[in-house]
Amino acid sequence: MKERGLHEKAIDMVYLWVDGNDPEWRRRHDAAVGSGRRGSGADCEGRFIDNEELRYSLRSLELHAPWIRRIFIVTDGQVPRWLDVSNPRVRIVDHKEILPPEVLPTFNSQTIEHALWRIPGLSEHFIYGNDDTFLNRDVTPSDFFTEDGRPVVRFTRRRFRRLTLWLKEHVLRDRISDYNAAIRNAARLVERRYGRYIGSKTHHNIDAYCKSQYREAFETFEKEIRPTMANKLRGADDIQRNLYSYVPVAQGRAKVEYVTDRTSFRLHIHKPKLYDRFWRLNPTFFCVNDSEYATEADRRRLGEFLRGRFPAPSSFEVV
Repeated sequence: MKERGLHEKAIDMVYLWVDGNDPEWRRRHDAAVGSGRRGSGADCEGRFIDNEELRYSLRSLELHAPWIRRIFIVTDGQVPRWLDVSNPRVRIVDHKEILPPEVLPTFNSQTIEHALWRIPGLSEHFIYGNDDTFLNRDVTPSDFFTEDGRPVVRFTRRRFRRLTLWLKEHVLRDRISDYNAAIRNAARLVERRYGRYIGSKTHHNIDAYCKSQYREAFETFEKEIRPTMANKLRGADDIQRNLYSYVPVAQGRAKVEYVTDRTSFRLHIHKPKLYDRFWRLNPTFFCVNDSEYATEADRRRLGEFLRGRFPAPSSFEVV
């Protein structure tokens, strides 16, 4: 029997979402990890606060990728107040459905990402992004998967990233971020197993995966991943989800593309000049990063930007 063409394959979208404004969620958070680190990069307001990015990301998805089959929103017992849960294309997935009880509750996105392949009903081919990732132009299935079903892995080009990190630590005596350390941990695992060190990072936006590859990589490195699963917050000893792109690349089972700001743009909301640059570049993908550096004024500016860019409600909203 002839294999179905790419345009006929089911492709799902997965999001992580949290409403850090929710008092009940904050109670669970403080009971598990305390509030002393709330100003840090791993546990700041910008890590968890809800600026309704998901609402606008779904608008961008419906506008620019109407071919997506189903949307899975992974949450900690929460549902966006504006979400139409009666829409058959949307399903809320609670952490309890995909994570073992001994790691719950968790406030570490890197823990949750190791369990995405466990989502009930998830298609073999899926794309994944945080709620602050958006499509700015029309895309097709071939932007994410090759005709024979391999994922397209989008990297930011960093030719000497391994050397750069070494010099920063050992010559400049400067600490690298927990995020970059976790990505390096993933690269080192892949190097030890497959003999190839991949220094590039995925493009901090919507990424493509095959569920079978994802599960295979998890099971291959489950022993090494286990400590990450126990971490309530992100840390330097985590294994980051770049692992699930590095493995198929090292195996020759993925297609690599390199992005520029014209294709994938990262907008740090505490840097107002980046909005002008976004409009000039008009990229295909963009993300809006809240952080420990952002103020309430920065978040209001973000809201105005998103409402202006995606003004029409999607079919996923209660209107």
